[in-house]
Amino acid sequence: MTKKRARELGIPLTGTAGKNNAITDVCGIEVGYSTVIYGTPDDYTGPGSAFARTGVTAILPRGKQRSAVFVGRHDLNGNGELTGTHWLDDSGLMHGPVLIMNNMIQKMILRHYE
Repeated sequence: MTKKRARELGIPLTGTAGKNNAITDVCGIEVGYSTVIYGTPDDYTGPGSAFARTGVTAILPRGKQRSAVFVGRHDLNGNGELTGTHWLDDSGLMHGPVLIMNNMIQKMILRHYE
């Protein structure tokens, strides 16, 4: 069963959807992801057990071309899930990918960008 998209549900949106109705329809944007599936649910015995279901999605606004883009942002619920927003507030520019992940793997992912 596939989930319906907003237009299919009758939600009015301005503009015209691209060929694939996806973020990758925007010229220059690249998207990548990595998924970790380790063990089975039966392997979960608590923190540190041999079981994982997680991943990260990376959105590169200019593809592999490493140039800054102007950015704006909006606070979600104020619980710190928007790491690095102080840089966006100060400069108004973003110099790398947008990474979408769960809070539990944030430190592990960010170590790769230090």
